[in-house]
Amino acid sequence: MSTQEPRPQGLPQFPESLWIDSTGLPSFPVLAEDHVTDVAIVGAGITGITTAYLLSKVGYKVTLLEAGQILGGATGYTSAKISAQHGMIYHDLLKHFGEEQARMYYQSNSEAMEWMIATAEELDLSCGMKREAAYLYADQGDEKTLKALNKEFEAYGKLGLPGEWLDQVPLPLGAGGAIRMPDQARFHPLKYLKGLLQAVLDRGGAVFEHTMIGEKVDTDGQITLHTEGEKLQIRCRHAVSASHFPFYDGGSLYFSRLHAERSYCLAFEPETDYEGGMYLSAGEPARSLRAVEWGDRKLVIAGGENHKTGQGICTFGHYENLERFAGELLGIRSIPFRWSTQDLITLDRVPYIGKRAEDEEIYIATGFGKWGMTNGTVAARLIADGILGSSNPYTGLYDPSRFKAVPAIKNFIVQNFSVAKELVAGKVEIVHTKTKDLEPDQGAVVFHDGKRVGAYRDPEGQLHLVDRTCTHMGCECEWNDAERSWDCPCHGSRFSYEGDVLEGPATLPLKTITPED
Repeated sequence: MSTQEPRPQGLPQFPESLWIDSTGLPSFPVLAEDHVTDVAIVGAGITGITTAYLLSKVGYKVTLLEAGQILGGATGYTSAKISAQHGMIYHDLLKHFGEEQARMYYQSNSEAMEWMIATAEELDLSCGMKREAAYLYADQGDEKTLKALNKEFEAYGKLGLPGEWLDQVPLPLGAGGAIRMPDQARFHPLKYLKGLLQAVLDRGGAVFEHTMIGEKVDTDGQITLHTEGEKLQIRCRHAVSASHFPFYDGGSLYFSRLHAERSYCLAFEPETDYEGGMYLSAGEPARSLRAVEWGDRKLVIAGGENHKTGQGICTFGHYENLERFAGELLGIRSIPFRWSTQDLITLDRVPYIGKRAEDEEIYIATGFGKWGMTNGTVAARLIADGILGSSNPYTGLYDPSRFKAVPAIKNFIVQNFSVAKELVAGKVEIVHTKTKDLEPDQGAVVFHDGKRVGAYRDPEGQLHLVDRTCTHMGCECEWNDAERSWDCPCHGSRFSYEGDVLEGPATLPLKTITPED
């Protein structure tokens, strides 16, 4: 963006997650010396912490390694629905995976949901766990989506899934039809995981923050991980990649088999009562709703506005669209929070979970496709079973090495053609903006010292310049005005305005440039 868009007064100036704001998170040290453990878990979100909880419970020495702050990644920016109703998926699963594996997808996520509810009760966690129905609806007049939703409901019948067809829904959404799945749940994800983390610590688990693990992995005998720059070693019997984007590729080319999407949330105080339930639109633009308690106030989280990372035009506009949607539906008294998140989606929409290779004790969990609460828990349970040597009926379904020719081939071609197009476009774009044109709190691609560079002038007027060439594979990053970050349109890496890595697959920061003004 080369100009700053006017921002409505109702939206907060800076993004902030309700979950993070309302949770006092503990802090942990940086890894300062070589370390030995039974299981090294890279990534301390829902998958990493749940895996650590399950393994520590049976006596394993576990170590969590987080590149940023604990629970400061994708898990801290979710809409936090616990549901096996994952949008328009079961018709596709039935078509491409067959009846048995489509039913397994539902069963694994439903079992994960029940395990989460039971675990919260067992640990007596005050995490706002509440059963609610989930609704998947088509807008009135959208005949194409309504037809697809009918096919989705037919798949429910073939698979024996609990679902009820409704011609109308309790909210004034103007729905032309909906599928209601009963007894799903919502919760406060960080209060839940803080409880699991405490149980891990009570059993002697170790946690290290701000500790970036590099791509190099030695597998001669035991496994040895290395911190970025190979400064320190972590020796273990088993390693788990729970780091959103896998820290270790090992020739699996995950960057070509995943694509990154951003989506947005507002937590707002409605003017009219919210009737309850969790809602998701079947068509576009995506719209999601759920209630949440914030102290003694009842808020509603409105989400949606999905787009491929680095390819959203005026990212603040996505928040404005959600504000209009929420205002027209329920009215808005205030908007205390806004935030966005990033999700990785596989070629066939089913996560990659399990051993990267049969002869290596390295486990992968990625590609949860916007449903990280249950899929992340499925991953933890499946990986824990693998480490314990227990059989798991869902191993084949989630196998990271699988390749479903349809739809994977088509999606692979489309995604990687998009990468090639972005790679070229970023190198040849014409830029007229100069650093002197930037206002405070404005970022843009500018022409500086004969080159195209990334620039941001902070609210105090200080200029920050970076070489916006992504350190992963060389695509040119685009400015994200809503989050004040540089986002790669090729594989979803994200960097702060100072160049620090916010999201992988990149592990090295952008090169900074000393400004002359």
